[in-house]
Amino acid sequence: MKLKLVVIGNGMAGMRTVDELIQTAPGRYDITVFGAEPHGNYNRIMLTPVLFGAKSVADIMIHDFDWYLKNRVTLYCGPDKAVVDVDRERRCVIAHDGTCAFYDKLLIATGSLPLMLDIPGRDVEGVLGFRDIADVETMIKKAASKRHAVILGGGLLGLEAANGLLQRGMQVSVINRAGHLLNRQLDAKAAAFLQRQLADKGIQFHLGATIQRIDNQDGHISAVTLSNGSILPADMLIMSTGIKPNISLAKRIGLECQHGIVVDDRMRSSDPAIFSVGECVQHRGELFGLVAPVYEQAKVCAQQLAGQADSQFKTLSSATMLKVTGIDLFSVGDFEGDSECQILQLIDHGLGIYKKIVLRGDIVVGVILYGDTSDSAWYLNLVKESTPIAAIRDRLMFGRTPLARAA
Repeated sequence: MKLKLVVIGNGMAGMRTVDELIQTAPGRYDITVFGAEPHGNYNRIMLTPVLFGAKSVADIMIHDFDWYLKNRVTLYCGPDKAVVDVDRERRCVIAHDGTCAFYDKLLIATGSLPLMLDIPGRDVEGVLGFRDIADVETMIKKAASKRHAVILGGGLLGLEAANGLLQRGMQVSVINRAGHLLNRQLDAKAAAFLQRQLADKGIQFHLGATIQRIDNQDGHISAVTLSNGSILPADMLIMSTGIKPNISLAKRIGLECQHGIVVDDRMRSSDPAIFSVGECVQHRGELFGLVAPVYEQAKVCAQQLAGQADSQFKTLSSATMLKVTGIDLFSVGDFEGDSECQILQLIDHGLGIYKKIVLRGDIVVGVILYGDTSDSAWYLNLVKESTPIAAIRDRLMFGRTPLARAA
C-alpha cells in the first residue's frame, strides 16, 4: 500500500516539493494537491512579463493539467477546492465544497498574501494587489481603457508593476514611504541610478510619502491624497507594500505559529505528520520571500518525505534581480556594512555603472552591481562560500574576467 501525501497549496513551493519527491522516491506516495486558484502550477515570478505582454499565461505554466494526469497526481483546484479545515486526529483535509482527502503525511504550502494597508477608502473597485493571475488579468483589462495608475511601494514588485503598466500605455506614479527605491536591496547611491533610469522611461516618483486617503467616483477609485498634501488622479491603485505569510489555516488547526508556521531544520511543523515549505513558514526566526531558499526547503522536505532523515535546511544568501527591461541590477548580502567593514566603490555616471563591494576582513559579505551585472554569479559565489580574497583584493572591483586574464 502506498502512503498518502496531501499538499495544501498548488504553488511553486508545494509543487517543487512534489517534483523533487517524484524524482527521489517514485511510487512511494499517492499524491493529492489542493489549490485555491483555477490553474495548474505557474511561475509567479513571471507574472511581470505577462503584465507587459511579453508572455502569456500558458507560457508561465510549470505544471499544466496534463502533467498532473501523466504523473498520477490528483489535483483539486479553484475557489470551491480551497481547504478550510484539517482534522488532525482523523488525518483528513476538508475543502470548501466538502471534498475530503485522508493523509499519512500533509504538506502545507499556502504561501503569502499581499499586505493591503488599511487606508481610508480602500474598499472600492480598482484597488489591487499584485500576487496572482487574477490580479494581472484585472490590470491588463483596466489598462486597456484607463489612464492613471498609482503604485504604492517602491520595492521589487512595485517597480515591476509600474514598468508593466507603463508599457501598457498608462501614466504611472510610484509612491514610496522610504526616501529611496528598493531600500531593502540597494543603498541610496544605487537607488539614485535606478530612479533616474526609470524616470527617463516616464515613471513619476513621490518618495518619503504615503497615501492618506483614497477617493472614488461611483464606487471606483478616482484619486489618492498623499501625506504631503498632493492629490494624484488614479484609475488603478496597486498596493505593493509587502507580503505576509498565509497562516490562518495553520493557526486554526492548532499548529505552532509565530509570524509564520514554525518549522524545524527538516521542515516539520509542531505536528510530526505535517510539513510546511515556502513563504508561509518561519525557520529559526526567519521568513522567506525569494525563490532560492524556498526551492532549497522543497528539496529538503522531499528528501524527508522520501525517508532521507539526514537532510536539513540551512538558510543561504539569496540575490536580488529586477525584472525590468533594459535595467541590470544585482544585490546580495550585507550591502551597507558596519564599523568593522571596508567598502570598495566604483561610480561611472557616464556609463550608468555603480559597483559596491562590502568586505569584512578578507571576506566579501555584500555586493551591489548596477549597470553591469556580468560578474554577478561570481560575486554571489564569493559571498556564499565566504572565499578569502586577500590575494585578489586590488583587482576585485573589476570582476572575474580581468582576474582570469591575469592568471
